[in-house]
Amino acid sequence: MNLYLRYFDRETLVSTVDEALDFLRSIEEIEMTPLLEADIREYAESDIYYPKRYKVHPRVYFIIIKTDAATMQDFKEKKAVHPINEMEAKAPVPALVRLNELREGWYEGVVDFKRVLLIPATGKFQYRDTQFVARVKASSGMECYERIIDHLRDKVDERSQFPSAKGKNFKFRYLGKAKDQVNE
Repeated sequence: MNLYLRYFDRETLVSTVDEALDFLRSIEEIEMTPLLEADIREYAESDIYYPKRYKVHPRVYFIIIKTDAATMQDFKEKKAVHPINEMEAKAPVPALVRLNELREGWYEGVVDFKRVLLIPATGKFQYRDTQFVARVKASSGMECYERIIDHLRDKVDERSQFPSAKGKNFKFRYLGKAKDQVNE
């Protein structure tokens, strides 16, 4: 396993942690502390393959990337890309990606929003957290969201506040293509 290091336009590909530390010591702006050295050694010995960045000054960093590339050219041409492990390959698809995925059928959408309600005793209005659940026929999670919000805009006070489809206050799930699948 080799290490690629970059600080602005200075970069190197080394095969040992000691070579990496020597490279970093050659850069005046980087203060090598025992804590920083220990952290770099720990990163190099770990099973973690994501790049790691270290702060030098506010908004100034250097990065270290583990790679199987034998030369700088191989690294630049991405010839030694680390294979995705089994757990990463089976990771669930984020809801944000699923939101625009086209899949015709029935969806159940849940929207948590701030609804404006009149308080009869005082004659004043106040916001109340409200959850609305609906089953709609749509071609994507985004269309499900749009249909629910269109429906709510006609039914509640116009000052009510609706969440973004991308936020945590909208959830949806695909129920199936046929209506009889929905009523199970």
